[in-house]
Amino acid sequence: MVGKNAELRELLRYFRQDGNQLVILYGRKNIGKSDLLKQFLRNKKYMYYAARQASPQLQRQMMGEEIQKKYQIKIQSFDYDTFFNRIRSGDGSKLVLVIEDFEYIAKKDPEFASSIRKLKEKKLYPGPVMIILCSSSIAWVENDMVECLGTCAKKVTGFVKVREQGFVNVVQKLSDYSVRECIEVYGILGGVPGYLSRWDTKQGLKENVCRHILAKDGFLFQEAQQYIKEELRELAVYNTILEAVASGRRKLNDLFLYTGFSRAKISVYLKNLMAFEVVEKLSSFETGGWDNAQKGLYAIRNTYIHFWYRFVYPNLSDLHMMAEEDFFDLHIALGLEEYLNECFRKVCMEYLQLMSMVNQLPIQIHKMGTWVGKQGSIDIIAQNSIRENIVGICNWSEEFLTDAMYERLLVSMEQARIKAKSFYLFSAREFDAAIRQRSEEDPRLVLVDMNRL
Repeated sequence: MVGKNAELRELLRYFRQDGNQLVILYGRKNIGKSDLLKQFLRNKKYMYYAARQASPQLQRQMMGEEIQKKYQIKIQSFDYDTFFNRIRSGDGSKLVLVIEDFEYIAKKDPEFASSIRKLKEKKLYPGPVMIILCSSSIAWVENDMVECLGTCAKKVTGFVKVREQGFVNVVQKLSDYSVRECIEVYGILGGVPGYLSRWDTKQGLKENVCRHILAKDGFLFQEAQQYIKEELRELAVYNTILEAVASGRRKLNDLFLYTGFSRAKISVYLKNLMAFEVVEKLSSFETGGWDNAQKGLYAIRNTYIHFWYRFVYPNLSDLHMMAEEDFFDLHIALGLEEYLNECFRKVCMEYLQLMSMVNQLPIQIHKMGTWVGKQGSIDIIAQNSIRENIVGICNWSEEFLTDAMYERLLVSMEQARIKAKSFYLFSAREFDAAIRQRSEEDPRLVLVDMNRL
């Protein structure tokens, strides 16, 4: 199970604690929660129940029947107090109770939260128990769950959030691909295990995009809009805003002029998308040149949704009338290189973070970000606790990372009013002779080609 070691260690840490624990495990769908749980539950006594969208009565009926079947018992009263009284490990070891998609129960049946609280307090099952309540609704867990659970929320021992995998894990997953091919896939799918597991590394990028994203029966064809529809209403409004942001309209006023919606309405919908981790508000790295930085910029945070609304959604009419391969050539291939610049910057940041962790940088990174100026930008600023900086350029699409790019970086640094201890220049292609010569003369300049990533 690549990339989930941190979350697994966290679950094991809670399990090894004395007494009872109540842990909330959450993360978006396809992020790998099920695989994580399978590994965690190995060699442990557990009761697992997957909640469904059903009436409270049917939900209790289904859970009761599964408990009867697992423990070979008869239950007279189908209520949660009875259920949690009858579960057991059988040998005195700690029992793990896992309830998947628990929000389907908690939202409709207050009895559930009351019984979970009693179980945590040893008022039902007498033996040691670790309760893991799982959810795929990030927004609900982080914004509404506490109110929904009431006093039970005070009994939560901890939260474990399952996040997307980093680029290193993607490279391990796509071991048959070159680094460049891995970055291309990462820029389309992100680090979502459920997506990556279906990608065929025996086929190229175009073949996979056509089969899995553009084909009507592809497993990702409906994914972007389904992801929005599951928790957010008024899909037409969200579609309009996401298409606008994906096309480069990143300021509130730009969205207002393009969509025709009021600024107040757009702000509300952007807030909802941010809660759902679909959109983010960009903040330039804090420097002395705050007056020269752009402010109030929005971007699509979810990688696959960004790809869909950038390339596919605006051109659906053509997709319905064209072969998938022709659509790819016309609407995706020409714009893909520019689109992947942002992904490459993310990969370069991860590289610096990992190098910092093994003490291979001139500074120990405390925070890192991007500076977006009114006349220029800085791809990477990495800073330590005493405000010493590493500044980086990330070149994905140009044939050469040139000395002129470095000169423009110095101008942007003047506008941002920062200095650098070192410069890391990343290129997916080549470095021109002038910048190579400069790096030989100036030890502060480090040239990193893509193979070193």
